[in-house]
Amino acid sequence: MNFWQEEWKPLSVIVVGFLICFYLPVEALQQLISLPNAFWEALYLVRWYAQEHVLFCLIPAFFIAGAIAVFISQEAVMKYLGAKANKVLAYGVASVSGIILAVCSCTVLPLFAGIYRLGAGLGPATTFLYSGPAINVLAMILTARVLGLKLGIARAIGATVFSIIIGLTMAFIFRKEELEKIEVQGGLPETEVTRPLWQNGLFFGVMVGILVFANWAQPGAAVGIWYSIYTAKWLITSLFAIALAVMLVFWFELNPGKVILISGVTAALSFQFSPTPLIPFSAGVVGLAWLTSTNKNEAGEWFTASWDFAKQILPLLLLGVLVAGALLGRPGHEALIPSEWVAMAVGGNSFFANFFAAFAGAFMYFATLTEVPILQGLMGNGMGEGPALALLLAGPALSLPNMLVIRSILGTKKTLVFVSLVIIMASISGIIYGNIFT
Repeated sequence: MNFWQEEWKPLSVIVVGFLICFYLPVEALQQLISLPNAFWEALYLVRWYAQEHVLFCLIPAFFIAGAIAVFISQEAVMKYLGAKANKVLAYGVASVSGIILAVCSCTVLPLFAGIYRLGAGLGPATTFLYSGPAINVLAMILTARVLGLKLGIARAIGATVFSIIIGLTMAFIFRKEELEKIEVQGGLPETEVTRPLWQNGLFFGVMVGILVFANWAQPGAAVGIWYSIYTAKWLITSLFAIALAVMLVFWFELNPGKVILISGVTAALSFQFSPTPLIPFSAGVVGLAWLTSTNKNEAGEWFTASWDFAKQILPLLLLGVLVAGALLGRPGHEALIPSEWVAMAVGGNSFFANFFAAFAGAFMYFATLTEVPILQGLMGNGMGEGPALALLLAGPALSLPNMLVIRSILGTKKTLVFVSLVIIMASISGIIYGNIFT
């Protein structure tokens, strides 16, 4: 049986669930039914997440994760990120991943799952898991411009150093399991390389380009190179998409007529609905899914692996977003935990203020760059600079939805240790920073 015969039930559940979240008529329901505000905040947040992040962020990330699982050999992952890889190389590569990816705490999850299941060591894998969303060049620059140069530099240094320390600590705590992984990996047979390294490099570069530029956020000032890139983001994304279409024909031997048809439909929709890029982007995603799912060769394996990641991760993320919305609401809106409590708890530079900022930030969901205006408002209401740094180091890298998925990949014990390390180190950094600069 083909994919559609085997997987139509779970696919239908996920698609229907996503469409319900995407088109939730929250305003109309709120006028008809009287319920606690936390309930409506949960629905508002999950609708916003479905509209802004699933198609632009997660779907490309799922395809990249699926490609990692199918096209990257296990030997290559183990050579650079494996438990017995050169430590300087492994942690160096993993720690700078955020500079390239610029993803949020949820988008990094499929990529993390892909490299971890292929044999990456726990230390480099968790370094990648933290650095992916934490070390974002645009976020660092925006932090420096809006919240101050000192805080921006402290965030950049702290996030880079943190990612390595967290990875090394995770590897040390679970070193027995890492030694067992080394023994298992030593007995694995070599896999056959089906495509040259340069082709795989270009292929992944194109997909990462689509992910990065489709989600390029608008900077605070309407001037400079970052804003110029923002204004051209969809043109750049389109060029990457054209390159992907060419690769699908010549390297994956997909039907040229079908590829041209899908590309033409996507291009026509982009001109017809230019103010609404979600429509042509969705058409391109559906077309890519159709092309690859009906292929019986490696492209079909690519789609199957991508679907497996989506089936595991997406429901957990949507559930986590619902819970996060009910607890903390959207920025500027009240839920079960009033924002005044947060503002009161993070004043000054006490241990409690820093710990609370790190703890609360770890459970909140921050889309890329949104943490900066949120912190600007909190600091305006009396938040100390130490707690602000603590939240910056813990918040973008973690969230409640993120934790639920990490647990499904690493297990409860490793997840608790990872989350605890992030919160504790963010708290200590906030205290040190606050004592030096305030």
